[in-house]
Amino acid sequence: MNKHDVCKPEVYSSIYNAQANGLYNYLFYKFGDKQTAEDIVQESFIKLWNNCAKIIFDKAKAYLFSVASNMFIDVKRHDKVVLKYQNSKHGKLNIETPEFVIEEKEFMVKLQKTIGSLPDKQREVFLLNRIDKKTYKEIANMLNISVKAVEKRMHNALKIVRKDIGNI
Repeated sequence: MNKHDVCKPEVYSSIYNAQANGLYNYLFYKFGDKQTAEDIVQESFIKLWNNCAKIIFDKAKAYLFSVASNMFIDVKRHDKVVLKYQNSKHGKLNIETPEFVIEEKEFMVKLQKTIGSLPDKQREVFLLNRIDKKTYKEIANMLNISVKAVEKRMHNALKIVRKDIGNI
């Protein structure tokens, strides 16, 4: 048996004493969450112990950091799934009244009709700014016109939209 056999309690303890704090700091900096970092450190060392016969002493640190990184990725994936579920219709209650839903649909039809009736150049500027969130300067560069021309087109488009449906 090797004097650096990871399965020996004193060798395992020396690895823990040498690596636990650094591993914790690494995870804490990634997560910003003490509890999650502590949990992953503990899980990483459990995996090291369960696989001690397969791990070479000189590779123990790399193994721990690799296991911890993989656990970090798993936790992040799980968090994304939870967040996606919470943001889906399954995670939300529908508290809108039928009247609100009908009014919203009527408003959207009116808005689309009004936007569709805008002159092409005004509609283009309006949609680039309000839907694509482009700045006037970005729009001017895209269309090869001056910022003043973009402002004028937007002003005229907004006058028409406000007249037809009110402020948006």
